[in-house]
Amino acid sequence: MHIELTRKSAVALTGQIVQSFRDRIDSGLLRPGEKLPSVRNLSAFLKISQVTVSKAYSELEEKGYIACTQGRGCFVAVPPEEAPAARPNPEDWQLALPDYLPRAQLWRHYNEGEGMYRFNTAAIQPALLPSAEIGRNIQRLIAEDPALLGTYGPFQGDGGLLRALARYLAERGIAAGPEELLVTSGSQQGIDLAARTFVGPGDTVYMEAPTYTGAIDVFASRGAKILTVPVDAEGMRTDLLTRLCDTHPPKVIYTIPTFHNPTGVTMSMRRRQELLEIARSYRCLIIEDDPFSDLYYGEAPPRSLKSMDREGHVIYLKSFSKVLSPGCRVACAVASGGLISRLTAAKATADLGSPLLPQKAVEPLLARRRYDTYMSGLRDAMAARCRLVTGLLKAHAPSSVSWSDPAGGLNLWLTLPAWVDSSTVYREALKRSIVLLPGAACYAAEPQRNHLRLSFTQMDEEELREGTMRLCRVLHDCLAREKAGPPSKPVF
Repeated sequence: MHIELTRKSAVALTGQIVQSFRDRIDSGLLRPGEKLPSVRNLSAFLKISQVTVSKAYSELEEKGYIACTQGRGCFVAVPPEEAPAARPNPEDWQLALPDYLPRAQLWRHYNEGEGMYRFNTAAIQPALLPSAEIGRNIQRLIAEDPALLGTYGPFQGDGGLLRALARYLAERGIAAGPEELLVTSGSQQGIDLAARTFVGPGDTVYMEAPTYTGAIDVFASRGAKILTVPVDAEGMRTDLLTRLCDTHPPKVIYTIPTFHNPTGVTMSMRRRQELLEIARSYRCLIIEDDPFSDLYYGEAPPRSLKSMDREGHVIYLKSFSKVLSPGCRVACAVASGGLISRLTAAKATADLGSPLLPQKAVEPLLARRRYDTYMSGLRDAMAARCRLVTGLLKAHAPSSVSWSDPAGGLNLWLTLPAWVDSSTVYREALKRSIVLLPGAACYAAEPQRNHLRLSFTQMDEEELREGTMRLCRVLHDCLAREKAGPPSKPVF
């Protein structure tokens, strides 16, 4: 297991070790009951004193993450109801095999459970997507040109799709020719390509707190120094960002300014302009992640940062996976100057280019009249689901629970009383066939543990109503137990 230590960091070595183990345990990379390296072995591997490792293990044990036994060593703590019978594990040798995954919250939380009331994934109910039309397009394309199945596409993307994307972007104020676009397999790949191209160990990356779990995983895997900036009703606190940048100049600022994931807030125009000015002042990159801007429920959101970018500071990531076809995974990165050629080189190294057939199948849906008509109906459906969930929460949730009121997107951000750990609600909800995303997964460091993200768009309205009512009962039960007294075992 590899742990990246920064000896000049403001965080002590003990704290860095603790955070590394917490991230791995929270991500499921270290499983309950798994044995940790001995103090002697870890200190030798990290080239630090045994005292430092012992302090880190003591702090982890105090926080309930691990359990240590004299003569046996330290193990990841196991919830009492999950405790297995003690037995030798023939795979223990794997603990000595270093890996470079500091955390993997995306992997842990987005594929958990089947046949449940799923609030954990920001996805749209498949019945509302144009899957039948895309399927017909695929059948037609194969019938007309079977050679498509035996053909690699261009690294940058299919020419017809690039031209359609350029027209789509121009209608939204982003002047970018096809040569400034790169087709990616979802915005997740766009984040990864930007990070592997422009971020290395020790580079300073600013992110919102909270933010998209998958982006945290990517930047952490690059060894970046991640600094977080809280959000309020206007989005990222650019006043705090400015103060931090004076001490820690940024290499990259990652933001989801429109219908922010997970909170649902939208960055004001004033702060968008301030963020661009910060990028100009520090000659850094902004990665603008935009999966939701077409899913507004009332007025259209403010202009994108990229549409106001005149000096090439913004890499704009636009995904159509959620609104058209998660299975086709069509998205694009937009960048000017030499940035796009470097991103394309990284894409070629990663996968030799996105599959050609899905690109051609999705292209007809991006025609202006077709796309606008489809999105109008989808917005109505998403807004109705949002009203349904917020209405049920208002009528049935505990009065001490609050939630965001998004103007678009797919998520609600629930806030529990400060003394309630959302992991308790998460585990109790699982017992009742409800899957949630604990808010702690959306923080790069020092997580606030009294939040939950609810994605309200993956189920039909009947399932959504039943799932929300069940969740309200879970909230009442958990808050009543927590208020009665602290749990007998540590929460982890």
